[in-house]
Amino acid sequence: MTQTHTGETVQTTPAKTVAVIGAGAAGSTIALRLAELGIDTTLIERGPSLVNGPPFCHLHAGGNLYREISDEQCLTLLKQSIDTVKVYPQSINVRPTLLAVPQGDRSEPMDLLPRLEKLRDLYQSLVKQDADNQVLGQPEHYFRFYERAEIEALAQRELPEQANCDEDWLVAFAKQTNLDALKFPLVMVQEYGLSAFRWAAIADLAIARLPSCHLQTSTSVINIQHSPKGSGWLVSTRPTSSSDDADIQVCAYDYVVNACGFKSGELDDMIEAKRQRMVEFKASFVTHWPQCNGLWPEVVFHGERGTPQGMAQLTPYPGGYFQLHGMTQAITLFQGGLVASCEQSSQPKLAPHFLQKIDGEWPEQIVHERTEGNINHIAQFIPSFKTAETASKPLFGAQQIPGEDPDLRAADVSFHHNGYARAEIVKASSALATADAILKDLLESGVVTSELAQRYLTEHYFPVTQQCGHEEVTIRAEQLARERHYPDALARVFQD
Repeated sequence: MTQTHTGETVQTTPAKTVAVIGAGAAGSTIALRLAELGIDTTLIERGPSLVNGPPFCHLHAGGNLYREISDEQCLTLLKQSIDTVKVYPQSINVRPTLLAVPQGDRSEPMDLLPRLEKLRDLYQSLVKQDADNQVLGQPEHYFRFYERAEIEALAQRELPEQANCDEDWLVAFAKQTNLDALKFPLVMVQEYGLSAFRWAAIADLAIARLPSCHLQTSTSVINIQHSPKGSGWLVSTRPTSSSDDADIQVCAYDYVVNACGFKSGELDDMIEAKRQRMVEFKASFVTHWPQCNGLWPEVVFHGERGTPQGMAQLTPYPGGYFQLHGMTQAITLFQGGLVASCEQSSQPKLAPHFLQKIDGEWPEQIVHERTEGNINHIAQFIPSFKTAETASKPLFGAQQIPGEDPDLRAADVSFHHNGYARAEIVKASSALATADAILKDLLESGVVTSELAQRYLTEHYFPVTQQCGHEEVTIRAEQLARERHYPDALARVFQD
């Protein structure tokens, strides 16, 4: 029997423990979800800190950024994005996203309308169900089209110092973009930024305040096996920096969550839990553009993935810093970077040079070439962006994709043995849905009998997490950015 910070009694069996292996966006969220309810949770991470996996920079509200994603996935991601804003409000960078279709693209801007209407209608219905769901602005203003004349008129305005309306975000874009390169209308969507550094900071601060969560960083899982007692698991760990068997520790857990991201197959192989999955290595690039002038929305120039005309994406941060994606083989995508599991192993095998990059070994020439390529990719639409410069090493990582559909984006969890769950998110906004599904399984299987958990099974209960303040989150996020050798700006939001 334990008590929460609010004094509520939680009925739990003392022997019942959960191990969450991997502390990325999914693992840290699952650990918080359980520990907030008083469930004894150990979070094990091979790296030195939390949420240090593949880069993410926006909510993917409905996934409307990417045309190849199905409408069904878009609607799922919208609901998940709303939940993410409510639980992690200090990780959100509130600024809109502008979608543009280049002249040479196969589609037309109005092709986006049916999907946007479905998203708006779902958002309206969610707000009608619960007013607290209104986190992406007014539902009726979820998106808006702008004709060329309207953009040209905005170009005549003075640059605003702060945004008091949606149009304030478009003035700098209107002044510096080659409008002849685009089809009209453009569409602005209330799709916000999502900071990985701030998410990591929130998780770090909250976990430190939750007595039910035991964090083990710089710790590698080297084996997992069924407990000889017939239920539960034995997890063997040792310090990531060690290869000495004398440092191995073995702990028993009643339930294990595999949240190892692109390395999930390694745990599956340890217990012979077959699973088909893919892994894709990607990178985004960090630039500084001192001449940017004014406020910028996120801008997505549509394009066909994998071709030289692949989507170009410009994600703004304060101080003229931008994160760039160019969905071409020469920039964000990599030849041979998408691999699949095989009959002999559930772990897709990335080539050694990708693993070296994941470990932080980026040849300076590759960083320069790909960043310059990305700058040029953006500059075909915003000519003055040519003056941007490389600001740091890329943001990078390998993304797991369960199954065999490389376009899958809305995924959350799968279960194998009793007491073994896999977190299989593709997008960070799916982390909460994964945590919810695992909590439900814990209750249905009888591992957890907490009355508090039963009460909050269908409602997110994150009182400690949501108490993290703006200033302390910023300080910790900036510290994490510096430790990982990125600009502080990536840890800040525009309202600072």
